[in-house]
Amino acid sequence: MHKCGSLLVATLLLVAPLTACESTNTTSTSTTSPGGNSTPAANTGTGQSRLDIVKQRGKLICGVDGKIPGFSFVNESGQYSGLDVDLCKAVAAAVFGDANAVEYRNLDSTERFEALKAGEVDMLSRNTTWTISRDTSVGLEFAPTTFYDGQGMMVRQDSGITKLEDLQGKAVCVEAGTTTELNLTDAMRQRGVQFETVTFQQADPAYAAYAEGRCLGMTSDKSQLVARRSTLPNPDEHILLDVTMSKEPLGPVTVNNDSAWFDVVKWTTFALIEAEELGVNQANVDQLKTSDNPNIKRFLGTEGDLGKGIGLSNDFAANAIKAVGNYGEVYERNLGEGSQFKLPRGQNALWTNGGLMYSPPFR
Repeated sequence: MHKCGSLLVATLLLVAPLTACESTNTTSTSTTSPGGNSTPAANTGTGQSRLDIVKQRGKLICGVDGKIPGFSFVNESGQYSGLDVDLCKAVAAAVFGDANAVEYRNLDSTERFEALKAGEVDMLSRNTTWTISRDTSVGLEFAPTTFYDGQGMMVRQDSGITKLEDLQGKAVCVEAGTTTELNLTDAMRQRGVQFETVTFQQADPAYAAYAEGRCLGMTSDKSQLVARRSTLPNPDEHILLDVTMSKEPLGPVTVNNDSAWFDVVKWTTFALIEAEELGVNQANVDQLKTSDNPNIKRFLGTEGDLGKGIGLSNDFAANAIKAVGNYGEVYERNLGEGSQFKLPRGQNALWTNGGLMYSPPFR
């Protein structure tokens, strides 16, 4: 492995998932669907859950980034892939038994929350950091964390910059309206570093400006920096500093005050984690439906009514695992040894392996 790559992996082992976000305007009460129909948002007081709307529509509309390899990335053929995308597929499979019953909407950091609150998307699976202000004043509901991250700083290897203090008087590129922006300001204030912030509404122009040398540093969640680094003309010319500026727990998001829909997203996410702990994977899920283990029988829906309790079929977890695999499989395929990034699990390992991934009991 390249020397810089080793530093990158070592740094990532220290962190916890994914990135930054945005504005807090008023909530809309309805939105116009692509077909021209007015769709009430989940919390409009109509008494209809987003779960009912999704079922009636026959597909899930999932808000993603679309430009972050390993998390949500759409290729030239229009095919989506990544950890965040797999979560969308898992929810679609849990609801419909079909991982393809999902439409993806690319949203930038300044539009994602309003799109969710207006009902334009059913959920976000878009490298979004869980914070108290977003959970309260913005009116969001955060499902379990799917990637523990931390904010980092990327610089050119030949810049001579080895720590944040070396950015004294220099420019740093950052995406506007994100937690990244405030975290950077706090970190530099603590160190007494005077610097210039160059902000961009969207990520693409920010990374382009960094690549052109308009900024000596680029800051975001470390996972995003790793992913975006791979798209630069000469990736090996860029390194991540050995610094973590924040905690960035990333995960799926729904609107507030809709417990029925939130439970579906929440327990589908937990199902991916629980499956790994139980040893249930994409290859053996059908075989294990005949297991004598009562925990596996309840989990896969061959015993009990756990699915019925959240408005789904009792085999909702089995459908999700059959579609995308357990959390370990999802991670390894998109970010781990089976990917171009080969990122160690670190804090994203199961709690039984020293990580933070933990599911409540399926009972």
